[in-house]
Amino acid sequence: MKLIVGLGNPGIEYQFTPHNLGFLTIDRIANNLGIEIRNRQCRALTVRATVAGEPVILAKPETYMNLSGLSVRELAAEHQVDVTRDLIVIYDELDLPLGAIRIRQRGSSAGHNGMESILGALGTDELLRIRLGIAPDRKVVDGVKYVLTPFRKVQFELVDELLDTAAQAVEMILREGPAAAMNRFNRKNETDE
Repeated sequence: MKLIVGLGNPGIEYQFTPHNLGFLTIDRIANNLGIEIRNRQCRALTVRATVAGEPVILAKPETYMNLSGLSVRELAAEHQVDVTRDLIVIYDELDLPLGAIRIRQRGSSAGHNGMESILGALGTDELLRIRLGIAPDRKVVDGVKYVLTPFRKVQFELVDELLDTAAQAVEMILREGPAAAMNRFNRKNETDE
């Protein structure tokens, strides 16, 4: 069983903000499969599914971003998931340009509070993550305000493409493994960094 967790904040006011790209990716995967995420367990909205031939649990923690680790730890325990092998966390990354994607198998939170909570709760930094770039083309004065402000209309097309790419990355990780997915997806937009 694989556990695929998208990070975000519950509530309609946060729904289409940069900080909710993890939630939006989980929604996109579920939508592509024609299923709804409506089960409540371990402080998260979840659904069982099959992605690329693998049984998975898609999850959106309802603990708010900064406490995501509480839900992820409970989900991993409940479903006996080896977090170093069978967990994928998807979240926004202000250090990457909007539309970029980076897959990593280990590392620090790089200041992302949701990821910091997960690393602390699980006691390891050896877990697969898909970082989705949200940095705008101009300097952000207030990062917190930016990540919690809804996307602008001119960004919709790029965000839509990013969600498709993230869903494809999850499928490729499950089908061919992290190394193949990193080789394919980490090359895109490498001139942007």
